[in-house]
Amino acid sequence: MKSDSGGGNGEVLNVGLVYDLRNDYLAEGYGEDDVAEFDSEETIASLEGTIRSLGYTVDRIGNVRTLCRRLAGGERWDLVFNIAEGLSGRCRESQVPAMLEAYGIPYTFSDALVCALTLDKAFAKRIVRDAGLATPAFEVVERAADVADVGLRYPLFAKPLAEGTGKGVDAASRINSPAELARVCESLLARFEQPVLVEEFLPGREFTAAILGNGPRAYVLGVMEIVVIDDPHTIYSYKAKEECEHLVRYLPFRDGALYGQIEALALGAYHALQCRDTSRVDVRCDGQGRPHFMEVNPLPGLHPTHSDLPMIATQEGMSYSELIGAIMTCARERTHDKTTAGKTAGTALPQTTGKACPRRDRGMPVPHRGGG
Repeated sequence: MKSDSGGGNGEVLNVGLVYDLRNDYLAEGYGEDDVAEFDSEETIASLEGTIRSLGYTVDRIGNVRTLCRRLAGGERWDLVFNIAEGLSGRCRESQVPAMLEAYGIPYTFSDALVCALTLDKAFAKRIVRDAGLATPAFEVVERAADVADVGLRYPLFAKPLAEGTGKGVDAASRINSPAELARVCESLLARFEQPVLVEEFLPGREFTAAILGNGPRAYVLGVMEIVVIDDPHTIYSYKAKEECEHLVRYLPFRDGALYGQIEALALGAYHALQCRDTSRVDVRCDGQGRPHFMEVNPLPGLHPTHSDLPMIATQEGMSYSELIGAIMTCARERTHDKTTAGKTAGTALPQTTGKACPRRDRGMPVPHRGGG
């Protein structure tokens, strides 16, 4: 099958797909908490089928351990589509990017440095804060004794420093007193064996913004408001994310003035952190309605109907196939001058035709669906 996805001389590019499949780890004896960030078979099958439908060949590689074995065995790919989160350590999302860089293989999404930096929420907030962007005041509690030195204004919000998918976030995360702070921090330190991020709690509305593109061509694809139903403190917790069909409403957001502020904040954070291809930026407003950066996900979920990024794309009139195609285009245009280490070694990845990650006119709202 020939298309502009092909390599030199009309050759179709071979794309490796690297991921963490939830069921693989459950079969090895890991618990549900351990695999909360990993993907379902439905997500991987959707990605594989979509990339293939765009004119590429697809090789389902699997997780970082399988990737390591296959690289050591001499296998190569023209481009790797990487959504692997990694299993342990605060640099776990950097393992695949670092390995691919060592072998000179281009890949989608942010590089190893950005993936490590953004997983540590405090480091990410420092970069964003130093760029002059709003983010809640915060401190890091590394041991129980540190709680006595926290000088932030109550109420506070506490969560693990380097987790995703709302892990460690529940009704107790909103804290009103030093005694509550000590109790919650001790629990999180013991449960997750990592520092705790403590922030001043923002009582306003919550949003997530999707960004596509690289450098000056990056833009905000759309913004979605997250409304937790029947939660007195509006906490987007792990439970809310897991049971989002019943507990959460996802609303397309296009209010002019606030949209512009969120757009500027999200894009500013994306550039300050040097994200690539696509990311999702989480934003929450303070009591005066001013948006603040909360965190960024450089490896956003890609389930066609249950992940926030594809949901935002759909609400803006971009199909799942177009979204994945735009990500591939962004990655290929970014790496077109780099040679691969695969079967087409020595052949530059070509530039694709048309605009990178083209902007979309905002389309019709999508029905409320679960996200992740």
